[in-house]
Amino acid sequence: MSRISVRGFAVASATAVTAVGSVVGVASGSVAQPNNDAEATAADTTLLADLPAGQQAQVQTASLTQQADAVAIQADASAKKDAEQAARVAAAKTAQAKKAEAEKAAKEAKERAEAKTTASRSSSSFPVQSSYTVAQIQAMAQQMVASGQYQCFSNIVDHESSWNYQVVNASSGAFGLFQALPGSKMASAGADWQTNPATQIKWGLNYMNSRYGSPCEAWTFWQANHWY
Repeated sequence: MSRISVRGFAVASATAVTAVGSVVGVASGSVAQPNNDAEATAADTTLLADLPAGQQAQVQTASLTQQADAVAIQADASAKKDAEQAARVAAAKTAQAKKAEAEKAAKEAKERAEAKTTASRSSSSFPVQSSYTVAQIQAMAQQMVASGQYQCFSNIVDHESSWNYQVVNASSGAFGLFQALPGSKMASAGADWQTNPATQIKWGLNYMNSRYGSPCEAWTFWQANHWY
């Protein structure tokens, strides 16, 4: 071992330096004198190279142990910092997820309340006419279907009947705005199901809500299957 490397080990470990100084004093036959000057002690450690290999190993071990302890402490601190950061990130994601769920629940509750209000408007709320235009039928639907669900509702009617409340399917006999089969099942919404589009709208809305949960969910199914 070179004298330079010995100096490095001694400076890295104050404990090792003290131990080396004591050993050198004994080896030279002199009485060890107390010395509190760390720099002076470090300067004398060049004599470590003259010590037996066993004693040199002890000094090296002490220095390496101290360095290992310092590295371990730094690693623990770094790991703790990383864990705290990960916990903050996880907490933020959880908070965002809960916020999104709360907003979704509030939106759904609002839509249900609106749907309940509009659905309570019965076909009898509209004046009976001998015939109805598409615009009049759509106006009825807009008053009976929740605003957030109307477009989906309209999409289905567009594809099923083009808003013709008296259309009959020549092959199946399906009838009305929603092509109910048989058409007589719409009697559950009113006896005037054949002549009153408002009665048909009431029946169609109830059907979509009970079977699919909402007109938009019914429309999603229709898009995938081309029937509902």
